[in-house]
Amino acid sequence: MMQLVTLEVNGEQHEIAVEADGALLAVLRDGLGLIGTKRGCDTGGCGCCTVLVDGRAVYSCMMYTLSAQGRKITTIEGLAADGKLDPLQEAFVNTGAVQCGYCTCGFIMVAKQLLSETNNPDEDAIRHAIAGNLCRCTGYHKIVEAIRLAAKGG
Repeated sequence: MMQLVTLEVNGEQHEIAVEADGALLAVLRDGLGLIGTKRGCDTGGCGCCTVLVDGRAVYSCMMYTLSAQGRKITTIEGLAADGKLDPLQEAFVNTGAVQCGYCTCGFIMVAKQLLSETNNPDEDAIRHAIAGNLCRCTGYHKIVEAIRLAAKGG
């Protein structure tokens, strides 16, 4: 059964018809065309679909769209402003932490939450924060380096 919902995504209101048991991931990608959020495992095991909901990193494949109503959703597309990448996005590019890029958006969103809560996290804190995200290309070293660089303002 379809239901009409209003979602705030990247600061904009969207009214969209959704399945009552539909995942937020499908609405973001298929309904709103925000394809930066990737579909990986659909079971909350890889982190590719991570978005921020009220500033907290969540797997959008595991969240019902109806649960997101009345909350602020931020996708990777919502981080850039006026055509300029977020400093965290720039750090990923500058350190070469992007490789194939499939998992990158999920890592950036998790790191965004971490950096909003911790000014200068050490390597252990960073590795703990990203533990729910999988990467098959980088070996995580460059990802940790990018988050540390962004934390230092570079």
